[in-house]
Amino acid sequence: MKNLNIYYWISIGLILFFLVPGSIMNIMKTPDWLEVFTQLGYPEYLLPFLGVAKLSGCVALLLPNFNRLKEWAYAGLFFDLVGATYSGLMVGGFEPAMLIMFIALAVVLISYWLWHKKLAQG
Repeated sequence: MKNLNIYYWISIGLILFFLVPGSIMNIMKTPDWLEVFTQLGYPEYLLPFLGVAKLSGCVALLLPNFNRLKEWAYAGLFFDLVGATYSGLMVGGFEPAMLIMFIALAVVLISYWLWHKKLAQG
């Protein structure tokens, strides 16, 4: 049980590491992110919305006893990462730098699995 809890919180820390900085840059509409969105063909107004949504999902993962909210947060983060990966693949094709997206996605899936294991153990 103790190891499971440690692994779960490590996975949460990694999710925060991957997503919080980008969320903040999305909210601030930094020039780098504006360029990415322009290349992908997305409207600029979508950038802060996605940033707030990702940041809200990260905060929800930290809240205890909000299981339904955590389910939605995991789903939202999953769809955000899958959508970002798909968009990058469709516009620019595969580039080795995109592998970080697969790592982030794997961390979200592992964290979700660990969270459900924790819930099952009580």
